[in-house]
Amino acid sequence: MNGTLLNRETRELTPVVRGAFVLGLIYLFLVGVSLLETGIGDMGADVQESLFSSVSNPLAGLFVGVLGTVLVQSSSASTSVIVALVASGALSVEAAVPMIMGANIGTTVTNTLVALGSVRRSAEFRRAFAAATVHDFFNIITVAILLPVELVTGILSSAAESISSLLVGSAGTEWKSPIKGAVKAPVDWIEDAWSSLGAGGNALGVFLVVTGLVIILGALVLITRNMRRLIAARVETVLNNVLGRGGGLVAMAVGLLVTIAVQSSSITTSIMIPLAAAGVVTLQNIYPVTLGANVGTTITALLAALASSRPEALTVAIVHTLFNVAGILILYPPPGIRELPMRLAEGLAEIAVRRQAWAFGYTFLMFIIIPLAGIALLR
Repeated sequence: MNGTLLNRETRELTPVVRGAFVLGLIYLFLVGVSLLETGIGDMGADVQESLFSSVSNPLAGLFVGVLGTVLVQSSSASTSVIVALVASGALSVEAAVPMIMGANIGTTVTNTLVALGSVRRSAEFRRAFAAATVHDFFNIITVAILLPVELVTGILSSAAESISSLLVGSAGTEWKSPIKGAVKAPVDWIEDAWSSLGAGGNALGVFLVVTGLVIILGALVLITRNMRRLIAARVETVLNNVLGRGGGLVAMAVGLLVTIAVQSSSITTSIMIPLAAAGVVTLQNIYPVTLGANVGTTITALLAALASSRPEALTVAIVHTLFNVAGILILYPPPGIRELPMRLAEGLAEIAVRRQAWAFGYTFLMFIIIPLAGIALLR
């Protein structure tokens, strides 16, 4: 029966019900962001200082962003947490910007892990590994250019602050976020529930932070899973059609829109790795989709910022968007520079095919060892 909540033939949620479920999950995600902000605020200035003093070094902040994103396998989750930390006042905009850039590098690990699944088939592995690591190299080069520029000039944070001040007011003030008002009741209920169990002071803050993190991660996982089921067939069809035509700007737009829809750049880019491995699409076709996905994934941080009453939170979210757009403008239009990430990816793929251990070594070194060592040395 068409009107039933569950389709009896497939035992799947109908699209309308699944869509409503996703909207509920987005609301739950915003509750989690607000809980995280409230919990950090309840923990007190001394605890905040001890927790986040190490990220005052921009390189340490960069590595924290990389490692944090690798651990949760989602830049959407890590950037949302960073936005919430800024919203609580525990993290400054200046300290958050390198962490946001690090999150962009960390999110590429998913593609690389997917590519490693083809390691036993040399021809497929060469194509898949190049398709995965082109995302790595683009983000690494972008960070290498824009992090020093940002540290010297503050151009990204200044531009983002100008935009956020036009939208919600200047830094140091508060604005009445309708989203924060909408999630206030469940946040208060959860806070009261922990208080009734005897939690107070710093302990209450810790419980609220943990609850907020669990809700954020759980909601994003379920949003991604349900949106993928809702539009998976359409996504693969659209990607195949667009990539087959080889339109750079159109492919970029598709990457952006698909990522906004599924709330995960990893999903968008990971779909393409098997296509590359099979030789259905080329590295040149895939490359612009990853750039669009980079911009599309910033929507989650922007959404999280709207659950805060501090303009600084929106400033950091806008920095994320500006960073990814600036990277495209710098690296994609000039033909010679545009090809650099692809050449590096193809070169690494050739080495990985000849010495497969190097592929695993690269992944472990880039996403685990270097960030851990950087954090340890720069604390």
